[in-house]
Amino acid sequence: MTEVSARTEEVHGAMDDPGTGSGPPPARPRWVVAVPVAAVVVVLAAVPLFLAPFATTTLTRLLVFGLLAVSLDLLVGVTGLPSLGHAAYFGAGAYAAGWVSIHLTAAIPVPLLVGAAVGGLAAAATGWVAVRSAGVYFLMLTLAIGEVLAQVAQSWDGVTGGANGLAGIPAARLGGESLTGAGFLYWYVLGVGLLAFTAVWLLARSPFGAALRGIRDNEPRMRAIGYPTTLYKYGAFVAAGTVAGAAGSLLAAQQRLVTPDDLGFTTAAIILLAVVIGGAGSLWGPVVGAAIVVLVRDALGPGLGGHGELVLGIVFVLVVYLLPRGAAGLTTLRPSRRRRT
Repeated sequence: MTEVSARTEEVHGAMDDPGTGSGPPPARPRWVVAVPVAAVVVVLAAVPLFLAPFATTTLTRLLVFGLLAVSLDLLVGVTGLPSLGHAAYFGAGAYAAGWVSIHLTAAIPVPLLVGAAVGGLAAAATGWVAVRSAGVYFLMLTLAIGEVLAQVAQSWDGVTGGANGLAGIPAARLGGESLTGAGFLYWYVLGVGLLAFTAVWLLARSPFGAALRGIRDNEPRMRAIGYPTTLYKYGAFVAAGTVAGAAGSLLAAQQRLVTPDDLGFTTAAIILLAVVIGGAGSLWGPVVGAAIVVLVRDALGPGLGGHGELVLGIVFVLVVYLLPRGAAGLTTLRPSRRRRT
């Protein structure tokens, strides 16, 4: 038990200061973190009051993919399971929420809950096999799972609309009113995103999250001291799929169209790229990475003669060489202190 406690403390230290190798930093007053976070939330909430509808819609899309990136970071950065099929659960949640909105009700929070549940169930059905592998085998297995589900969406015309996608999704309704205005939809997505991000953050900071980081750092040792590592990884996989499904339901509400591309390899690769650019393991860093990806590819791409993906590739290369910990690593930079031996 002493060794387990020591390992848990070590992992908690890694969450506060990953990869420094010099132990956890001195404790900071809570207001040092709370004040900037509150300021960011206030600014985000006020955005629709100052931006045009198109810019607000772009920011709404950014928040959707930011939440998807956070869910993937729970696997990649916290658990050490890089996945190329995570978009499958995102798309499954989007299709489920869209189908419910069309055939049953678009009243909030029904599509959201259905999307999250379907994403979690899809992850539970496929994750039990996936988490029994590791490394490149896990990567390839998740890629195969994603492609299988994308093919199902492509061929199941009666439910998904096939190659044409699931169109005609009605606007989300709150209190009997449709959220057709860009600002109202943005506030809905922002509220759900903040709640989901808080839930993932609390999970990562919990003893369960500490165990996941221990598995990421040294799974054989965690197994040797009594942790059922496969069950822990399976729990993280299902949790990540549930959050991805919730993000998918937000995509259906924002885009009002779901296509097989939303759960295919392209989306999965782009989100993994966002996690790497933002900084795996930081949770908020992937949101920044998703913002960079969406802005470069979707907002700036048309103005760059269709070369948005090329610019995105250049950004990725620069981040890998200049910021190994991603954008989030900028907050942990310290003056180098060389020790004389």
